[in-house]
This record gives sequence, C-alpha cells and structure tokens, in this order.
Amino acid sequence: MTAVASSFSPIIVSGMGGVCAAGANVPEIMSTIYSGLRRPVVSEYVRADHLEQYPMFELPPSAVPDGYYEGPESERCGLLAIGAACEAVNDAGLDLDSLKEYRVGVCIGTTVGNAMNNESFYRDFLFNRFPGMQSIKTYLKANPADMVARHFHLKGMRQCIANACSSGAVAIGQAAEWINNGLCDIAIAGGSDMLCRVIYNGFVSLKITDSQPCRPFDKNRLGLNLGEGAGMVVLESSGTVRQRKARTHATLCGYGNCSDAYHISAPMPDGVGLEMAISLALQQAQISHDNIAFINAHGTATPENDKVEGILFSRLFPQTPFHSTKGYTGHTLGAAGAIEAIITIESLKRQMIAASVGFSDPDPEFAVNPVTENTPVAGDYALSDSVAFGGNNAALVFRRTSEA
Repeated sequence: MTAVASSFSPIIVSGMGGVCAAGANVPEIMSTIYSGLRRPVVSEYVRADHLEQYPMFELPPSAVPDGYYEGPESERCGLLAIGAACEAVNDAGLDLDSLKEYRVGVCIGTTVGNAMNNESFYRDFLFNRFPGMQSIKTYLKANPADMVARHFHLKGMRQCIANACSSGAVAIGQAAEWINNGLCDIAIAGGSDMLCRVIYNGFVSLKITDSQPCRPFDKNRLGLNLGEGAGMVVLESSGTVRQRKARTHATLCGYGNCSDAYHISAPMPDGVGLEMAISLALQQAQISHDNIAFINAHGTATPENDKVEGILFSRLFPQTPFHSTKGYTGHTLGAAGAIEAIITIESLKRQMIAASVGFSDPDPEFAVNPVTENTPVAGDYALSDSVAFGGNNAALVFRRTSEA
C-alpha cells in the first residue's frame, strides 16, 4: 500500500468547546472520563416500541447551557454546535468584535443534522393532512455550519460535512486545509449531532446496538450505545496566533482521509482504508508509528469495527497504549471525531489517558487490548482515528506544545 501525503503546515488549536453526556463543557468531560463515570440512560424523549430498551447517552438538562437552546426542536443539532462553538471561541480569547478582524471559516460535520426530527410533518403528509410548511422552513435554515456562522456574524467560507461517523474529524482536517491554502485565517470546526427516533430505530434495525452499556474491544461486545453532543475547535495559522498572542492547546500536524468503497456499513476487513488514512496523517506530521504516545480509537463496541481496529493496531502499533472513550460519551455519530479530538488534545496535555471503560475480557482475534485504568503516557504526539459507514476513514495527529 502506498499513500502520498500533500504538504501540510501545522495548524494551531487555540480554543476548544464540547458538550455531551459526559459533561456540559471540556473540563467537565475530562473530569467525568478520568473518574470512570458512565451515564447511559433510557431516553426521556426518544420513544420506540421495542421489546428491549436500548440505553443512550443523551444530554441531561444540566448539560444544556442557558441562552443557546431556545430554538425549536428541529434546530437542536445546530444549537448544540453553537453552544460548543461559544465555549471554543471564548477559550481562544475571541469575541464578536475580534472575529471581525479576520477571515473566519466554519466547517462542521454531522450525520443526523436537523433533518430527521420532523416526524409530525411526515406523518401528516403521509395521511394527507396537509401539514404546514413551518417545519420545512426551519429545517432549510438549520444547517449547523450556517447557524454557527450566523451566530457569530461570519462571512467567510462555510461547509457542512456529511461523511457519516467520521464527519467531525474530516471537518477539522478540511478546515485546517483551508487555512493552509490561504482561504481563511481562523476556522471554527468540529461536529454536532442529536438523538432522534429515526436514528434510534435505524441502528436497532441494523442489530448493532447493545441493550447494556457498551464494551469497546471486549470479547463479548454486542454493539454501540448512541449518544449526542457537539465538539468544536478554533484553528489558526501560526502567524495569526503570534499576532494575537493567543494560547496554544496543541498543534494539528497531520490529517488523513481515505474511503474503502467496500460496503455501505461494514468496514473493510483488512482495514486498508483506515491504514491509508493513518499513513497519510503520519506522513504529513513527518513522524513514524513509534512517535505516537497513544491512540484514541474509534472503538464503537460493534463486533466488526473493533476487530478491524484491533487487528490493525496489533500490526502497526503493538506497543502503543490506546483507549475508546465511547463508553463515556456514547457514539455521537458525526460529532464523535470532534469530541474525541478534544479528549485526545486534553489527554496529551495532561500526559494521561482514561481507562477504556466497559472492557474486561480480551478478544483472541487481536493481540492488543485497551488500557483498563487511567494510564500515564510519555510523548509529544497522539492519534485520533475515525471509521465510518460508507467506508469513510479519517485520522488526526496532534502534537503537544510547551505552552499547553
């Protein structure tokens, strides 16, 4: 396999924001995962008539900051993105006035978006009850990238990425490439997704959900638990960071994106697409596999996904500690790669990765296992990978900085 990486200048992560079942902001999320807490629940607002109730990691009321969530339910995904973006922008030392001084792009990944929660409209339409068009008008204005751009009065580039569960990671990589190509000075990038009945029933019908809390990489894993939330980062060129005298959380120094073109939902069994994405990211970072201090794996707890990652890690990273954080957040779909990127950066700064909660019994099909307790790590580089439906694979390599 040969992968040739394009040129890539390191991009600074100057701000981070996140909201998910593990916490209403980045400090809360990190506190939760280091504490080993997991909060899967039977959903309060996603109801379905299944014999088994499948737990989900939905946002508790306390995780919804006041002031950002006053729109209709059909805008929930975009509103989650705005909440995380507000935290990230504030963390970066920016505000509405200072943002006007720069060309600011917005790139947000999502799977559900705001598209699948107008059940009353669809039901009325199917039964010839002529529903009003307000929900459709709201949906047409509810692109999460547009909503974030409108909130901050931004006029720069904007894009919504829909690469299934790798969308958040791809959005971060895409935004970094905008900056590298001189298309913007600063970018707000990440992912956002929400829970709804369509997604819940869809994953149940695929038979890849677990009726118990998920068990990433465990021999007895049965499937994922769905989650919701948003993760956003502020990305900047080194020149903009110097001009602003901004803080530096980490440097994004490598990004890889590759499609298997193998199956609509299953990953390629030999993991060649994910391997190529990782290879591209390492080439851009100009490092080898041995430089990676730890891996934040996709780790959905589905039988095939974890098998592919486990076999690949056994071959490429046999001595590298890794974990899955989906036991704390659930699988947040298009937001997963972004939330996990933030957890990766924070773990790299602290030189400590959280236990891979839910794992207990090793799988004999691969030779490596995730960490089972909070584990110190030593090194400057970390890898976060994402594996998605449709064969979409993405990899991000971050480097810690002395300022972090």
